[in-house]
Amino acid sequence: MIALRSYQREAVEAVYAHLRNRDDHPCVVIPTAGGKTAIMSTICKDAVAQWQGRVMILAHVKELLEQSADKLRAVCPEVPVGVYSAGLKRKDRKEPVIVAGIQSVWKKACEFDPFDLVLVDEAHLIPGEGDGMYRQFLADAKVVNPNVRVVGFTATPFRLKSGAICAPEGILNHVCYEVGVRELIVQGYLCPLVTKVGIDKPDTDRLHVRGGEFAANEVEDLMDEDRLVESACGEIAGYTADRNAVLIFAAGIQHGRHVVDVLRDQHGIECGFVCGDTPAKERDAILGRFHRGELKYLCNVNVLTTGFDAPHVDCVALLRPTLSAGLYYQMVGRGFRLHPAKTNCLVLDFGGNAMRHGPVDRIKPKTRTVAGAGVAPSKECPECQSVVVAGVARCPDCGYEFAAKERANHDATASTAGVLSGQVTTEKFAVQAVTYTVHTKRGAEENDPKSLRVDYKIGWHRWKSEWVCLEHTGFAREKAMAWWKKRSREPVPRTAFAAYELAEAGALAVPKTVTIRSVAGDEYDRIVDCELGPVPEPMNAEIAPDDSDLDFAFGCNVPETEEVPW
Repeated sequence: MIALRSYQREAVEAVYAHLRNRDDHPCVVIPTAGGKTAIMSTICKDAVAQWQGRVMILAHVKELLEQSADKLRAVCPEVPVGVYSAGLKRKDRKEPVIVAGIQSVWKKACEFDPFDLVLVDEAHLIPGEGDGMYRQFLADAKVVNPNVRVVGFTATPFRLKSGAICAPEGILNHVCYEVGVRELIVQGYLCPLVTKVGIDKPDTDRLHVRGGEFAANEVEDLMDEDRLVESACGEIAGYTADRNAVLIFAAGIQHGRHVVDVLRDQHGIECGFVCGDTPAKERDAILGRFHRGELKYLCNVNVLTTGFDAPHVDCVALLRPTLSAGLYYQMVGRGFRLHPAKTNCLVLDFGGNAMRHGPVDRIKPKTRTVAGAGVAPSKECPECQSVVVAGVARCPDCGYEFAAKERANHDATASTAGVLSGQVTTEKFAVQAVTYTVHTKRGAEENDPKSLRVDYKIGWHRWKSEWVCLEHTGFAREKAMAWWKKRSREPVPRTAFAAYELAEAGALAVPKTVTIRSVAGDEYDRIVDCELGPVPEPMNAEIAPDDSDLDFAFGCNVPETEEVPW
């Protein structure tokens, strides 16, 4: 039996609540490497063991099918699991749980006994319109059982062309549960990311757009220029000397082979290569070497974006530009998994994707706009090529100070509010989640005051933060005390760590909304009001025995901690 993490259990309960209380079909949004297979396995176990139902899990690649079947056997070994997949040479039909490849069953729903639940992995692949394999299978499954319910699972609940995958007229209708990349990184379940952009940049302005994406042949021709390939390979070699496993995404087969040749001939690096045309045995042998650590570098073209599980990958190199936020996420997501040998994953972006879509923990699907009219969610440090949040004054990696003009120019395009100097914009947001962490000011000494950082989730991968300076003196401490007393019946803590422990123990009222004030020309937005739920009853005093309601004085005046955005 595998113990579910707290958010996985919440996701399971959210699915059950949706199926009880609504008549439509839910979707669960879980980041890549967040463990959605464990959630699906738990639902299968409950459906069969408690409700005597039947479940089909649909996926589109055999790696996902194998992962689902293996996890099911681990979570619920007492539940018979069948597999129906031409690629895996299995055609099981009678088991209460069937894991199936959509390519193998899309015309055969009527050949199976009725299913009560159909779980769709990578649900963003269900087309928004037309027929398609998923729609055909699900339509036929409803003929066999008109009461069948569909549950989708995805890390990217949007499509390149049509936007959100959940809609009243769609197969999936409502996101019943969502947890974001940033939350799971803060909680220690996903690997932190560090992003660098290439020095030599492709000119994507000359690329044509077809079906919402850059024309594939033009992308490959652009990225395959000798100058760009040699520059990118040089940077890859330089940045990855102390990395464990490097996964490279190329723009096409010719481009990928060019990258492999340059890494070998100019840098003495052996780099494997796989694409859709690679024979199965050769592909399995190359991937096996990569998994075992015998091959450090692996280049691929459109085959390792989903279903590829290599936790030791600590560098992802993007040598292709894309207009698809989902594809960008899936490529970067190969580095999310935790591994004892890595502390972070380095993302080397040579296609302008981070600047185009923003940090991967803040991706927001863009609406269709006139070319060049979009916002710029990030900017590049000219000194070290790190990708940082638009509006910061100092690069957190190298300390580069952005000139006032640079910040002003960026502000003009990075926000649609407060475009005039001094203009005030105030907006209220519903709080979807809140996290607490202990924050240390950059460059502070070990004994310097710390603060309690509070992060409010107010949208799809959108967060706002505030800092509660409990360890400071003067006005900062008084402000922190007032903040605490509004939310808790517990004595005001003396330390940020004690405040964190109490917050995690449930001592603070749950925020319902936050009101955010933006002033054009100011570097940061401000949280000016917070609507709270009921204040919890007092807890056992032993939780924080060293804290009291007395103001705590330090031996010297310490300035308020600087607010450093994510």
